[in-house]
Amino acid sequence: MSYGSFTDKAIDHFKFPRNVGKLDDFNGEGYAGDPECGDYIKIYIKVDNNIIVDIGFLVFGCVGAIATSSITTELVKGKTLEEALNISDMDVIESLGGLPENKIHCSLLGPSGLKSAIKNYYDKISDLKKCLIENKVNF
Repeated sequence: MSYGSFTDKAIDHFKFPRNVGKLDDFNGEGYAGDPECGDYIKIYIKVDNNIIVDIGFLVFGCVGAIATSSITTELVKGKTLEEALNISDMDVIESLGGLPENKIHCSLLGPSGLKSAIKNYYDKISDLKKCLIENKVNF
């Protein structure tokens, strides 16, 4: 199998992706996809005390999609939600030592899916707080 002009680090993350799979005890989940190429990611986060303590993902896509999804999880595991929200496509690309020009769009999947998962987490927290307030529970 030819991997084109991917870096050794990108190939390593493609062959041996980190944090693959659905978490059993996630409290945030997000999705992202690229309709033009068909790549798709689902990300699961476990947040405790504003820290991403665990993260998992499932992805359907090419070498670039798998590698960028894997490195995204490594970049944010152990970070605060605010730090994770600041992870950019360029951070992902640079962490892999670059990507072939025609695969740059793949770097969007990880950060986009992550932001979706964090939004989902915040929405759940907000819904819980509303429920507690409506039921006059002090927190």
